[in-house]
Amino acid sequence: MSNFSEIINQPKPVLVDFFAEWCGPCKMMSPILKEVKDELGENVSIIKIDVDKNPSLASQYQVRGVPTLVLYNKGQQVWRQSGLVQKREIVSMIQKFS
Repeated sequence: MSNFSEIINQPKPVLVDFFAEWCGPCKMMSPILKEVKDELGENVSIIKIDVDKNPSLASQYQVRGVPTLVLYNKGQQVWRQSGLVQKREIVSMIQKFS
């Protein structure tokens, strides 16, 4: 994914979901992220990165387990959480930076 740095350098917060198809908690994260996007709309970009299809990217960002959520603000990592995260926590974290 060559444009990853362009994506995370947007003026608005960017939430990256590092996931894998075989991961149960990752599947549970999808509807939560959809609700986050529905609530915040254009105030956030949410992208999903399949670690099995992008192993070098996962390695570069030291993603050891999935799901791992990473929030970027103007290209800087400002928050990172592995495992299942509740919608309220994600929304309040993004709102701090939007």
